[in-house]
Amino acid sequence: MNAPEAPLAARHAEIAVASYNIHGGVGIDGHFVPKRICEVLRELRADLVALQEVETRATGFDMLGFLSQHTGLHAIPGPTLVRADGDYGNALLTRYAPLSVRHIDLSVKGREPRGAIDAQLQCDAIEAGTFALRVIATHLGLLPSERRAQVRRLLTALAEVPAQPTILLGDVNEWFLWGRPLRWLHAYFERTPHVSTFPSRCPVLALDRIWTSPRAHLVAVSSHRSPLARLASDHLPLLAQMRLTSR
Repeated sequence: MNAPEAPLAARHAEIAVASYNIHGGVGIDGHFVPKRICEVLRELRADLVALQEVETRATGFDMLGFLSQHTGLHAIPGPTLVRADGDYGNALLTRYAPLSVRHIDLSVKGREPRGAIDAQLQCDAIEAGTFALRVIATHLGLLPSERRAQVRRLLTALAEVPAQPTILLGDVNEWFLWGRPLRWLHAYFERTPHVSTFPSRCPVLALDRIWTSPRAHLVAVSSHRSPLARLASDHLPLLAQMRLTSR
């Protein structure tokens, strides 16, 4: 009779994750200085970063390409506005190779087009083997009715895939702490810290958020308040330390 197999030991990955609304690369001084955004990203030293308000001008400056080149991170674009002079929207910068990417349309009729990047990443932060990490990066609308519709769509998308390590992050534009969108997201992911990131010079609103499933993966959340971060954009980056577990 064979002895029963021992259970597989849990494998852990310590990673840093950030969400950063870069305001098109325009700082609070009104100047377009891509290098400042790049330097802030270097300060963060994050393994993956969700970016919002990324401008890619067809005849001018490729912001996402520039940031990817100077950080060494994979770039996953998620434009929500495609125009003759360039694209605008979301993006992911990630140390981990993408396995698959889809885009979720969160647009509401009569409002600015919105969306989310839904990416499966090959997380190799553990010593032995890799595992798939799901990352959803988004930027929600300005009206409460928009955000309610968009969060319902995100929750549907989350339920469409079997449970796995998942991160949802981005600028959710929700300043009502007891509003339904936040309550719904907290109910799905469990409550996460309320950290003010806007406006960058003197932050009072927690517009940027990071959630994880399972909730135990989230170790700490803080805003990155360096002098350069206060200048480079109207939002501060939101930085989370995570301990992912896979078997």
